[in-house]
Amino acid sequence: MTEPGADAVHPPAPADHTDAVSAPPTEAESVDDYYARIAAAAGEDGRLPVAVEEMPGWDIYPYELEGLRLKPVRPPADEEPPRRGEQAADCHCAQGFDDADERVVWTNARWRLTLSRDTGLPVMLMLMPVEHHDLPSLPGDLAAEMGQLVVAISDAVEHVPSVGRVQLAKYGDGGAHLHLFFMGRPARMLQFRGSPLVDWEENLPRVPFEVLQANARVVAERMVVHVGGRAGALGRND
Repeated sequence: MTEPGADAVHPPAPADHTDAVSAPPTEAESVDDYYARIAAAAGEDGRLPVAVEEMPGWDIYPYELEGLRLKPVRPPADEEPPRRGEQAADCHCAQGFDDADERVVWTNARWRLTLSRDTGLPVMLMLMPVEHHDLPSLPGDLAAEMGQLVVAISDAVEHVPSVGRVQLAKYGDGGAHLHLFFMGRPARMLQFRGSPLVDWEENLPRVPFEVLQANARVVAERMVVHVGGRAGALGRND
């Protein structure tokens, strides 16, 4: 296969007609009204009851219920706090990327896939564009390519022998540069299924970096075969 975007022609993004939508933002609920509903459901100490019929009642929930309680819900802040790299000049991407970094799993001209070296999972990766973009402002051609890469990376992670399933996550509350997480859920570890995987991951013993690199080589080689690009060093000397 050729690299996504190498010779593909993507249609232009549709024009923005938000000024003509039938449900303008002024008619949507405010965050203050949203919070008022939460406050009304909380007790005198500001705590919501644990919804034991939801996630805490699942057999994969990682915590025992005895003594479990939620923190008091705080009211909304005056404004959203700034994130790291809100402006392109202040983002880490402005310094460029070191392809010799042993955390680099795979790259092409537009994207890089890196390995987390501090994880209890068999592999945890992060995909980000080379240029400074966030998800809501991602250009159409990169968005199309990102969809192809999500499929390819997911397939590659699930070929790591110790991985049963791949989970995807996008947060973006700390950094303004788009970054997608790919987490390899350990095979046959059924307690780790679903959204509690993140809670388990933070408490699992750290996997040695050389083991993570060896696992990530499986991902790198499958990416090169299926979407082109280049594999990272991943500890190899050749």
